[in-house]
Amino acid sequence: MVESNRKLVQFIEELTNFQPFNEQEEIDVKSILQYVQAFPDIFSRDNKLIHITSSPWIVNKERTKVLMVYHNIYKSWSWCGGHNDHELDCKLVALKEGKEETGIKDLQLLHPYIFAIDILPVTPHVKKGVFVSAHLHANITYLFEADDTQELSSKLDENSNVAWIPIQEISKYVSEKEMLVVYTKLVNKLMLR
Repeated sequence: MVESNRKLVQFIEELTNFQPFNEQEEIDVKSILQYVQAFPDIFSRDNKLIHITSSPWIVNKERTKVLMVYHNIYKSWSWCGGHNDHELDCKLVALKEGKEETGIKDLQLLHPYIFAIDILPVTPHVKKGVFVSAHLHANITYLFEADDTQELSSKLDENSNVAWIPIQEISKYVSEKEMLVVYTKLVNKLMLR
């Protein structure tokens, strides 16, 4: 319990110290801080309205490619990421999801702080035979780097392909048009580093 409280305080401090890139991030970080106060179960998908998820934005050393997966449910190329499932360390979840979903072994965190924040709508769908109603993901993204010559493998229950996508060609691969706004923001933020 003491460890959970310490991690929660750290998470709130990290959110509070986050420097928004644009108005969307400014609004979303304020909202997430309110949701964290309102919902003690926000780190669990037991909360059917909104829960915390974590993503790695994985780029190669030259910053010319991003590692993406072909998502089985959304039928689109997308970033990696997943539910925190009671874990309050979002960096740890982002790292785990990046490795699990791509098969990549060596994944380096480039910056210890949150790279991006997004509240994302999730449409109703069926996952592993179970209906999942519409809800929100309060997504926390961290910037990672990997060698683009590493062997890749899909996590077949979630994605059917993994590939390094040329960073300037993401729009050619992504069929979820609403996510292009998020990916464009991530690319723009990356170019400022």
